[in-house]
Amino acid sequence: MAVAAHQSYYNEGTVKIGDLELESGQTLNNVEIAYERAGYVNAPVILVCHALTGNQYTVGEGKEKGWWSDFIGPDRWIDTNRYQVITTNVISGCDGSTGPNSFNPSAGTLYRTDFPFVTVRDIVHAQYLALRKLGVDHIHAVIGGSLGGMQVLEWGILYPTFMNLLIPIAATPFLSDFAIAFNTIARRAILQDPAWKNGKYTADEGNIVGLSIARMIGMVTYRSSQLFNQRFNRKILEKWGKAHDEITFEIESYLLYQGEKLIQRFDANSYLYLLKAMDSHDIGRERGGWKKALSQIQAPILAIGFYGDLLYPPEQLRELTSIYRQTGKKAWFYQVDTNFGHDGFLTEFEKWGDIVKEGLLNVGL
Repeated sequence: MAVAAHQSYYNEGTVKIGDLELESGQTLNNVEIAYERAGYVNAPVILVCHALTGNQYTVGEGKEKGWWSDFIGPDRWIDTNRYQVITTNVISGCDGSTGPNSFNPSAGTLYRTDFPFVTVRDIVHAQYLALRKLGVDHIHAVIGGSLGGMQVLEWGILYPTFMNLLIPIAATPFLSDFAIAFNTIARRAILQDPAWKNGKYTADEGNIVGLSIARMIGMVTYRSSQLFNQRFNRKILEKWGKAHDEITFEIESYLLYQGEKLIQRFDANSYLYLLKAMDSHDIGRERGGWKKALSQIQAPILAIGFYGDLLYPPEQLRELTSIYRQTGKKAWFYQVDTNFGHDGFLTEFEKWGDIVKEGLLNVGL
């Protein structure tokens, strides 16, 4: 039954977008995109793009708390009394969108490692098709951090008139070799784990230690040394010197916990595919370089970076907005002072939430 205009609602589900031609030239058949939608019917749409291990549950009503539910909701910085918020699970993800755990109709089995490689551009094309299927032909803004921020920048180039505002957070115009180096280590941790079985493990064999190691590697890069040192301060859990696998320091226990937690909710093959997608990120690829590619964007850019971000230095976002302004278009950059480093986009909203709130209000609807 149709919902009346201005009535608050929440729903989640999947939308079929048909066949998707990928950058590689391969075609992914019968693609489905999982989504969450919250807010008010006919209100301006804000598209949220998630990071590496995120999903579509930004708000999370009726489920566990959404990963951005302290930032998005009634009377929050992205106010669902004013906007409707749509988040999609990326293709190659593991929360309902077509990915390695999906059924491969041509083979009669799950894709697993037969799934084709995708790029950030492929992810954005799939999101666009999903929005159109959902009846959305224009959005007020697209926002996301990390891998989500990469998607935001590609949105601005691939569909330049589809939005009023771009909000890339904790992202860069291309993934640096330094960041790719960490992805390489994480990837090898999974590939070298015998439990991975060349990607052919079954659902009840998902306890892949290599994925937990990959997560621990990531956690070290997501936060700053200051935060780790202040939080743990060499706290000892038990006397050391018994065995090499003993857990002596609290920081060890924390990293092991984070690794084990990811194993329980995320798929190793999806992790591998998304690492590859991140490695592919370069808005200047086959566009004459990233500075030239900026000329294809039309919407204003509101960029936010975080002090101490190891892999996505805020200086690169500052340079991006500066060059964009030189083309005669609008762009703003804000650097947030934080000890959380890259993970600043998931916390301390009181430091930067008003920047987003005001930006959404000041760009014309």
